Amino acid sequence: MNRNHTLFHVSTCIAVCLAPVAVVRGAEPTASNETTLVEAAITDDDRAHWAFRPLRRPEPPRVQRADWVRNPIDQFILNRLEREQLTPLPPADRVTLIRRVTFDLIGLPPTPEQIDSFVQDSATDAYEKLIDRLLASPRYGPRWAQHWLDLARFAETDGFEQDHLRPNAWRYRDWVIDAFNRDLPFDEFVRLQIAGDELRPDDPDAAVATGFALCGPDMSDINEVAERRHMVLNDIAATVSSVFLGLQMGCAQCHDHKFDPISQADFYRLRAFFEPSELFRDQPLAPRAHWARIREQKKKIEKQRREINRQIKALEQSARKRLATEKTAKGFKPGPTALLAALTATEREQYKTLKATRDNLRKQASSTVPEGRVFREHDAAVQPAYLRVRGDFRRRGPQVRPAYPRIANRDGETVAALPKSGPSSGLRTALANWLTRPDHPLVTRVLVNRVWQHHFGQGLVRSPSDFGRMGEEPSHPELLDWLATELPRRGWRLSVLHKLILTSATYGQASRSSNPQWTPAQRAAAAENGSRSRRVDPENRLLARQNRNRLDAESIRDALLFVAGRLSPRQGGRGVMPPLPREIRNQIRRDHWTVSPNEEDHRRRSIYLFVRRNLRYPLFDVFDRPDTNASCPKRNRSTTAPQSLALLNSELSLESARFLAGGALRHAGSDARAHVDWVYRKALGRTPAPEEQTIAVEFLTTEAAQLRIEGREPSELALPQPSLLGTAPYRGAALTSLCLSLLNLNEFIYVD
Repeated sequence: MNRNHTLFHVSTCIAVCLAPVAVVRGAEPTASNETTLVEAAITDDDRAHWAFRPLRRPEPPRVQRADWVRNPIDQFILNRLEREQLTPLPPADRVTLIRRVTFDLIGLPPTPEQIDSFVQDSATDAYEKLIDRLLASPRYGPRWAQHWLDLARFAETDGFEQDHLRPNAWRYRDWVIDAFNRDLPFDEFVRLQIAGDELRPDDPDAAVATGFALCGPDMSDINEVAERRHMVLNDIAATVSSVFLGLQMGCAQCHDHKFDPISQADFYRLRAFFEPSELFRDQPLAPRAHWARIREQKKKIEKQRREINRQIKALEQSARKRLATEKTAKGFKPGPTALLAALTATEREQYKTLKATRDNLRKQASSTVPEGRVFREHDAAVQPAYLRVRGDFRRRGPQVRPAYPRIANRDGETVAALPKSGPSSGLRTALANWLTRPDHPLVTRVLVNRVWQHHFGQGLVRSPSDFGRMGEEPSHPELLDWLATELPRRGWRLSVLHKLILTSATYGQASRSSNPQWTPAQRAAAAENGSRSRRVDPENRLLARQNRNRLDAESIRDALLFVAGRLSPRQGGRGVMPPLPREIRNQIRRDHWTVSPNEEDHRRRSIYLFVRRNLRYPLFDVFDRPDTNASCPKRNRSTTAPQSLALLNSELSLESARFLAGGALRHAGSDARAHVDWVYRKALGRTPAPEEQTIAVEFLTTEAAQLRIEGREPSELALPQPSLLGTAPYRGAALTSLCLSLLNLNEFIYVD
């Protein structure tokens, strides 16, 4: 959902909350729960909306240009184009295609060697082999996990004023990466994130998966625990509905939905699935049989720590009393050093021993067993859930029971009374099973639309988390339904869906109407067809050409490190904190960003950078990385002056240019033309055109000469890395400048 769409929903909700709309009828709602719930019935007109209709598997339509078709996707696309008298563009050249598909699947550019291998491979299945290699790469998981983390509003802090640390949040991020790399079937991927702890009670990894719902912001220092719980449960229900159902049910927290057939009771019935869960403390990630022992061990350690703290405070209080008789200044507050000096020698030794013991207990508690912010139910008795009148946690309305949203539950399926297994209620298992029915009209459509969006820059439905009446109509409804039915047929394997989309002629089209490799006749036809499609379909909803897309913030940073040969292969673990610009460091609390001591960690893939909810990494901030306070189904793509300034002046860009230049000096001999060829292929994946090469070589010569004439010794920051290898410093500095200019080209951050 884009920013304007979100603001529209928010403003509508505010307006309705302030309007005198009756949510329930009867007496004024009180804690006695003596109110009568009245809901508008779901009508045939409500169910006629395209998203709420049952899934039907359409037959791929016939087309005139059957020779263009590579798989059924193309039949749906071409049929619509032919009806509009439009013609698709010719296929993209192989260099463009490998760059496009490599960024799409692993978020990094192909190497010159990989490009050469693909271009020279004459086998009929060369492209399919390329896709298989990319899907099998360990770099695939980090790329596609980031898309999911946007939806999950993943961060490693709470947000709000204090923005407290969540020391175990990274476990969920690593679980998502691993799930994509293992090609976990998507129905299981969904089920585990809703109810992994219930489905596999002895599997700690399954419990980690449930961190999805608990990734959102949390005002941990709020005065009212009941209000805090109310806010988090509302966030969970709203996120689950938008991510999996494509419904903005969060709009029904305090009133019936203004546009969609979703009542306030529907919202609280969905929320009721999560009511029994503990929310605000990290849970041990261990088999259920060990829970009791772990809890007892933690209680014992905590009791020891309380006693030690009591003894430490007693010693400090004695020191304060002694100092109070010596210091007469009003308001004098002794610091730790003064307190320690006021103790006797025996007390001082006792004080140090107690503090050391407390530190050991803290380490012992944290190393007893891994922990994570995951779902856990310790009480098998499910407490009643209630509608909250006007969304006010203090105004308890009618009791509600867990139930599926009526508009998405055409058959009126009720929540099965699952047998209780241990302390868990089984409610979330019932919800997970319902969400992953292969004939679910919303979930399957939503999921395949999200995958399509990341390959084409826009979904078949351009409001990917709003399939309601205020969302957009699908551009190709039959294709959407065909894909939605195809996903379960293919075992819910995302890799199969990727390959189906990527091997279509639709995906393989050129994005521009000109290509030097085309014949004059092809160029003329493409120019005419492209011109007509831009007049008839300026937003390219019908896909008569491929869309040109800018890299997201993480891919830009990763590509800068990758082409410079600097990207670290290290994966997993706690989020790392690279150095920040001085002007930002001076504005934040020191404990909010402690630079990771290992320099190699600073060059890890962007998904492993620490995500602080109240502070975005500067490069990510200017290139539209969303905040993590709400689920983000589609990132904005702005074009602003700070983006150019960041790419031109940031330390990361300059360092990447220096190492790119150093690579040319090491691997491309001493000839200026060879240097230009090498850096072009590394940065852009192609050789320079004759005119480009002439200009670049001339620049290297004149820039080096100008520096020599001026008599200025090049700054160390301008010299190639890791060393000049005997090359004149003026020439090296000129090569760094050339590399920096290449990294600032549109061609570097846009994919055709």
